[in-house]
Amino acid sequence: MKYTSRITTGLLAVAASFTLATGAQAQNATPTYSSLYGAGGAYVDLNIGRSDYSLDNGIGVWNSDQGDTAYSAHIGSYFNDNMGMEIGYTDFGTANRAGGSTRARGLSLSLEGKFPVTPAMNLLGKIGTTYSDTDVSSGVGSGVVAGNATGFGLSYGLGVDYAFTPKWSALLQYESHDMQFAGDSHERIGVTTLGMRYHY
Repeated sequence: MKYTSRITTGLLAVAASFTLATGAQAQNATPTYSSLYGAGGAYVDLNIGRSDYSLDNGIGVWNSDQGDTAYSAHIGSYFNDNMGMEIGYTDFGTANRAGGSTRARGLSLSLEGKFPVTPAMNLLGKIGTTYSDTDVSSGVGSGVVAGNATGFGLSYGLGVDYAFTPKWSALLQYESHDMQFAGDSHERIGVTTLGMRYHY
């Protein structure tokens, strides 16, 4: 509970900072930086990276691989220069754990903030919720509950994008997702990705 409380407090602070940044830029007749790509607009991106299953391995000594290749895709639209909404899908891959395997996927809905650092570079922040779909198998006596589970949990992310052209930018992102697992437990899965975003 303390861990979740600390995360929630931090995320609210991030969201507030983006809100203040949006208000401050709206009051300025001439913004400090004008984005290489236009205000507002929609985008789609594809990403590949590595997941981090921060999960309990159970009782005893088991072969454990706490991450795998992960893939994600997002589609979103900005309301203005700084704020937008995004829908995403992430396949976190499969981790060997507790004498079995753990697989996770998630569908997320997030509010995304964008803060321009230079005309071509933006800092990104997002906060929202993820609908998780997890499948766990485990060895006998491992202490890890096996089975399928679905449910909603908190998600957030930070990143940076760099625009090569008015249409294309490169992305580096980290996301954390609170996932539902069998036995009514919530555990965090992180993912770090590199990708490309197309603006239209």
